[in-house]
Amino acid sequence: MTDRKADGSAGDADYGTIGAGYADYRRPDPRILAAIEDAFGDAATIINVGAGAGSYEPVDRDVTAIEPSASMRAQRPATLPAAIDATAEALPFADGRFEAGLASFTVHQWSDLHAGLRELRRVTTGPVVILTCDPAALDRFWLAEYAPEVIATEASRYPSIDAIAAGLGGDVQVSSIPIPIDCTDGFGEAYYGRPEAFLDPGARRANSAWSFVDPAVAERFEAALGADLRSGKWDAQHSHLRSAPTFDGSLRLVVSRPDR
Repeated sequence: MTDRKADGSAGDADYGTIGAGYADYRRPDPRILAAIEDAFGDAATIINVGAGAGSYEPVDRDVTAIEPSASMRAQRPATLPAAIDATAEALPFADGRFEAGLASFTVHQWSDLHAGLRELRRVTTGPVVILTCDPAALDRFWLAEYAPEVIATEASRYPSIDAIAAGLGGDVQVSSIPIPIDCTDGFGEAYYGRPEAFLDPGARRANSAWSFVDPAVAERFEAALGADLRSGKWDAQHSHLRSAPTFDGSLRLVVSRPDR
């Protein structure tokens, strides 16, 4: 049985503690949403597992959201349907109930990846769409120079793309999603060309990996990055990122369609 935190969080992160203000920083980016929508095809009914505050839920389709954390459910806008309190590993629906499935930035939180993927495939007749990060590509981000502990933590939490593909089965396609310079979804790499913005503690708090490292790491990060921005050292090494329209980082879209 999945162990759950006081607010219902079912993964390794406690969103009852770190989830406050999450929706202020993690707003769905329309370009990433467009890629997800395209993967859904003409599916009309969708289950969104690990739905959080509602990122990447289509508003023109029938969406059923699953979210175990009370803190995250409370941050869902009134324009979206209320989320059901359940976990990925035990979805309370009959086989084939939905035409498509979605899991965005959540599979690394599941206590049993393969059980969650089996459940998602079980209740879905069409495409299952997973938005995640490739742990092997996380060190492309300059954060690796300033807080390698955070990158190592993320790399240990995110399942490999091969593991996700094997767990879903069927016809699997993997796409690298370019991260736009003005990305509205504040996952870590979204700040690749805006380093000053990542000095905001709230921005880091909206990335759960920071909750697993010693507070001294954040203090060192702030001091080192702040000093390098003032001295010009960061720009001497990375100024090209400030004008790069996109960044080829770790963001991946994994789409599984049943074998016919």
